[in-house]
Amino acid sequence: MKLDANLCNNLKLIRTRLGMSQQHLANLVGVTRQTVGGVESGLYAPSITITLRLAKVLGCKIEDLFWLEQDLCTVEAVLTKPVPIGQRSPVSLAQVGGQWFAYPLSGKDAFGMEIIPADGEILAVIRQSAEEVSTWKQLSQELDEVDKHSFSEQYLEDKVQNQNNSNKALVRLLDDIDKLYNTIVIAGCTPVLSLFAKVTERWHPQMRVHYHFAHSMAALASLCRGEVHIAGMHLYDPLTREHNIPFVREALIGKSAVVITVGVWEEGLLVPPGNPMGIKTVTDVVELGATIITHGVGTCSRMLLEQKLQEEQIPLQAVKQLQRIAQNHQDIALSVVSGSADAGISTASIAVAFGLEFIPLHQSRYDLVILKEYLEEKPVQQFLSILENRTFKWQLEAQGGYDITNIGQVVATI
Repeated sequence: MKLDANLCNNLKLIRTRLGMSQQHLANLVGVTRQTVGGVESGLYAPSITITLRLAKVLGCKIEDLFWLEQDLCTVEAVLTKPVPIGQRSPVSLAQVGGQWFAYPLSGKDAFGMEIIPADGEILAVIRQSAEEVSTWKQLSQELDEVDKHSFSEQYLEDKVQNQNNSNKALVRLLDDIDKLYNTIVIAGCTPVLSLFAKVTERWHPQMRVHYHFAHSMAALASLCRGEVHIAGMHLYDPLTREHNIPFVREALIGKSAVVITVGVWEEGLLVPPGNPMGIKTVTDVVELGATIITHGVGTCSRMLLEQKLQEEQIPLQAVKQLQRIAQNHQDIALSVVSGSADAGISTASIAVAFGLEFIPLHQSRYDLVILKEYLEEKPVQQFLSILENRTFKWQLEAQGGYDITNIGQVVATI
């Protein structure tokens, strides 16, 4: 039978994944190798009998093998960052607060340890209006006039980002839309969140957890823009001596949220095994001329370094910093392991994982910030239920460096 132009198939992908040759599959189904090849290339539409045999032999559903192109629906989604025009742009999709968001899978966002499967593909970008562009330009000019070290810079920058990300896109779905409804999106910078995601998906197989790496302030900004359900934070305010809550109050103006703690961890200096330079404090880092790798301005690790230097009345310029900015905690550890840096600021658990020596500087509380409007959503409730899961607690304790005595406790209502 001649193939309908709208009929698509996954036969070759499933066959090769199972390690079958065309001839082997043909023998099992009772057809010729040329028939299998014709189906895979789109030159032949199999009969109902052959279709049923193929599904049975390959151990899958018929709809996993064949589908009509027009069966793929589309949704309108807000883009969380710009995408190139005229190029294929795969995205991950999630619904946050009743609005679809598309997270472009490009650069480092496209990979974990392997390529991340896409939920959809952008068909068209719906551009900003002239009024929105004008507003964005005005805010950008205001940003240039703000004190570069003030918190208001971050707040205004978030407003600019909110305008810049108002573009929408028409996205063709590559998966069943019902699966996408059970997706929760969390942003943060601790590797514990990826562990959290794995345990959640194991305990609730129908759920998907999208974990987006972002430092605490960037995660909070994403929460403010409505792009994520939950932001993970470990910031400390030396003026109030509070963790996270002052930053949440200042950022979430006009919004209500709860702050739930995961645990307390040790932050400090990572140095090579045996501590060959004899580093004990940040003062030693300066006096010994050690090279330190840091995260970017406004990140938790950078703020801790600046705070400790300020306590010792040492200017940041006195520190010999690696020219490259670390992208994450693993990057800090690998730089010390390779010898490109003599020290870096991270956590005790990262030191243990990479076999490095650890010099504690500060105890930091890691919290999850959730807008109240999301609390009743089923995926959010299932995600938070993992805080009481014994497997998750055991996994955290196995990492080392975490005090989870108060895990799951609501530490603030904003």
